[in-house]
Amino acid sequence: MVTLTDIERESYKDSPVHRLDPRVKMLFVLSVILYTVSLPRIHEENITRLFAVEVYLLLLVLAARLDLRYFFLRVLAILPFGLAIALIQPFLRPSFIENYTPYPLDLPLGLSITYEGLAFGSTLLAKFLVCITSIVLLSSTTRLRDMVSAADRMGIPREFTLLLSMMVRYLFLFWAVLKRIRVAQQTRLFDIWNKDVPRRWVLEQVGNSMSSIFIRSYEQGERTYISMLCRGYGSGHEKLYFRTKIKTPDVIFLLLGAGCILCVHLYI
Repeated sequence: MVTLTDIERESYKDSPVHRLDPRVKMLFVLSVILYTVSLPRIHEENITRLFAVEVYLLLLVLAARLDLRYFFLRVLAILPFGLAIALIQPFLRPSFIENYTPYPLDLPLGLSITYEGLAFGSTLLAKFLVCITSIVLLSSTTRLRDMVSAADRMGIPREFTLLLSMMVRYLFLFWAVLKRIRVAQQTRLFDIWNKDVPRRWVLEQVGNSMSSIFIRSYEQGERTYISMLCRGYGSGHEKLYFRTKIKTPDVIFLLLGAGCILCVHLYI
C-alpha cells in the first residue's frame, strides 16, 4: 500500500530531475498536458504520438531514479477512472462523428461496436495515461511545499496557494489520525469485509470514524487559526519561501521537453 509518507519520501531523493526548479517542472508538465489534450479526437497518428511522449516521460522516471514499484502503483490507482470512460466509448456514437463503420461482431442487447468508437476510446485512454504519468512524475520529484511555492511565484491566486499550503501542512497529520483509528478498530477485531457482520452495523462504524475525523479536523483548524492570529497572521508577511533562480540545467530541460513535443508533432 502506498502511503503519503512513501510519496513524499520519493521527492526527497537526489537526481538531476529532482534538482530542477519546481517552476520549470510545472511548466513542462503543463505543456505536456496541453499538447495531449489538444490532439484531435480521432486521428491515425494519435497513438504513435502519445506513445512517443509516454516513452520520454518514462525515460525521465528512470533518470530520476524513482522506485518503479511505487510509481506504477500510483499510476494504476488512478487509471481505472479513465479506463471506465474509455471502455464505453466503442458502444457510443458521439455527435462529432458523422459516418460510422460498424465492427462485424454480434453482441447481445442490441449493442454494436464501431471502428470510430474504438479509435476514440483508445485515444482517450492513451491521453489519460500520459497525463497521469506526467502528474505522478511531478509529484514524485517535487516536494509538496516546493510545488506550492512554485505555484505562488507563477502567479496563482494567493487564496488558492494559501489553501494548498495549509493542506500540505496538515495532510500528513490527519492521515496519521486515520491510521490510529484503523489500528484501534483492528485491535477490536473490526473488519469491514467480514460477511458475518450486518452491513448496517459496518456502515455505522465507518460513519463514526468519518465523523471523528471531521470533528478532530474542525477542532484542530480552530486551534491552528487562533495560533496564527496570535503570531501576526494577516499582516501580509505570513508566507516566506526560499527563492531560487532558474539556472542553465533548468533551461536545457525545458528546451529539451519543448523540442521533444515539437519533434513528435512534426515528424510522427
